[in-house]
Amino acid sequence: MAKKSSQKSLPASLQLGRAVEWPDSPEKAKLDRVPNPQAGTNYLVRFTAPEFTSICPVTGQPDFAHLVIDYVPGQWLLESKSLKLYVASFRNHGAFHEDCTVMIGKRIAAEIKPKWLRIGGYWYPRGGIPIDVFWQTGKLPKDMWVPDQGVAPYRGRG
Repeated sequence: MAKKSSQKSLPASLQLGRAVEWPDSPEKAKLDRVPNPQAGTNYLVRFTAPEFTSICPVTGQPDFAHLVIDYVPGQWLLESKSLKLYVASFRNHGAFHEDCTVMIGKRIAAEIKPKWLRIGGYWYPRGGIPIDVFWQTGKLPKDMWVPDQGVAPYRGRG
């Protein structure tokens, strides 16, 4: 007997599998979660957004970052399409690097309640200074392997 697709049991309210409008602000963006089929197992999930953009709240100029989000799921997984839409909602959002990075980490943590989450925001230089911002929830569960985020410190042309 063929196994039923787990997608058929997902709520119709998910953005997954249908056309949705791009949210024009982080506040309007919806983050979806789906049940974790491996909830009794500790493992790491990594999302990388190497072309994150937002707007400087002072100058209105674009800011660019490479975001790396690592989390150990609990009962819920973060649905990736909704994360893409959420990340894209920052394109016209004016906020400092620190605010964007921490806001994203806190919002994801609130939505999916992971056992542990960290976000690294590796911001490209403007005015000659790159800014790296890191935030995490609590302590990493025991015996978890977490690879390096793989983003080298900014070195310019050196």
